[in-house]
Amino acid sequence: MSLNTQLKRILPKQVLNLRHFFYAWLGAVVYRHPSEELFVIGVTGTSGKSSTIYFLRQILEQAGFVVGSLSTIDFYIAGEDKLNDQKMTMLGKMAIQRYLREMVRKRCDIAIVETTSEGAVQHRHRFINYDMMILTNLYPEHIESHGSFENYKGAKLGILNYVSKSKRKQIKNLKNLSKHTQKISGKVPKTVIVNGNTEYVSEFLQFHFDQKMTFGSDRTKIFSSNQKNTDENFVAKDIHSDKIGLIFSVSGHHFRAPLFGEHNIHNIVAALAVLRALQVGWEVLQDAISQLQSPPGRIEFIKEAEAYGFQVVVDYAFEPVAMQKLYDVADLLQPKRIIHVFGSTGGGRDAARRFTVGEFIGSRADICVVTDEDPYDDNPLEIIADVVRAVKKVGKQEGKDLYITPDRSDAIRYALDAARPGDLVLITGKGSEQGMVKKGKLIPWDDREVVRDYLQNK
Repeated sequence: MSLNTQLKRILPKQVLNLRHFFYAWLGAVVYRHPSEELFVIGVTGTSGKSSTIYFLRQILEQAGFVVGSLSTIDFYIAGEDKLNDQKMTMLGKMAIQRYLREMVRKRCDIAIVETTSEGAVQHRHRFINYDMMILTNLYPEHIESHGSFENYKGAKLGILNYVSKSKRKQIKNLKNLSKHTQKISGKVPKTVIVNGNTEYVSEFLQFHFDQKMTFGSDRTKIFSSNQKNTDENFVAKDIHSDKIGLIFSVSGHHFRAPLFGEHNIHNIVAALAVLRALQVGWEVLQDAISQLQSPPGRIEFIKEAEAYGFQVVVDYAFEPVAMQKLYDVADLLQPKRIIHVFGSTGGGRDAARRFTVGEFIGSRADICVVTDEDPYDDNPLEIIADVVRAVKKVGKQEGKDLYITPDRSDAIRYALDAARPGDLVLITGKGSEQGMVKKGKLIPWDDREVVRDYLQNK
């Protein structure tokens, strides 16, 4: 068991959170408050944060901005990219401030920071002066770590409240952005962009922001339609998808994106709202969106499988809503069979998820391969046993359409060997993550590389 894990078990959360607060303050002091020299966009929500950041970064660069971003997927500064190998979204011990200072040094105009509810509870977002905050969505998840959905929602509300009360920056300090931001007494406005399809939209629009926007899709109920205090609403309409990608329109402007999964519409339109807030033209947006690339480990097709006549998709999905979105894409591909490699995580994450995800995949996949994901300090066999119980409950039988192994490499190899032309192999839970945590140790790992290595030598 790692020292950090032991401290978590011994010390009260309040004490641990004070430590994080101290490091956040110290980092800002040591690195001379770098967020004051950047236009900082925060992205929070239950899902879609990293994908939204990945799309937003591409569109901003197409529009001529120099961008840095910190997310679950990667750490990116002015064209230099490094996959996140820390198993953590909001880094501690002054790392966020160090990265922000590096962005200033590399002459970035904009910094995008993935901002999680757990990170906010631990004060990791403190002393970052955000100018804009996006709420991608909100639904019950991470309940065990927060204690209740109300606490979870409260953490998200706290993030927006923090941003709304932060001091407005001087426009003169953001040299390349002066023409893209509305001047309010020479200061940069605070902007909030909220998913209008979430039923809690009015709660997230209650804070004092200079600019309030919503985005969404007309495929589901739009709760923001009766919000009179918003400056602009961006709603995707005429949505349809084919084997090339997505087609939709916003405010009478037509878009095509070479991406799979209609859930990406929300992520794209959220990014679009940011660019409109920065007064970037529609033609620039249409061109940029037509060239978007998928984030690594998010519905990522492994090309090496093409030679065998089947498809392999690696995805980060680990909870029921994300799994449903993934299977929506799978339905579009119309495979002969679906072979799904998956597990569930330990480390205090929602244990109930093991059963809901297990039942869902057990009822949808033709063959289930249950294995390790990230057990942390928990017993991996107990986690697997919970998942297996759920899979068996919906009719899967070991030796027939269920294979169980704690060895994730073995699980992936089994699935690839079982695949036939026309099949689809799904490998979920880790995406592009660069490590697996077992017994307090971070072990180098990449699902995609395991697949590639095996297929290239098969």
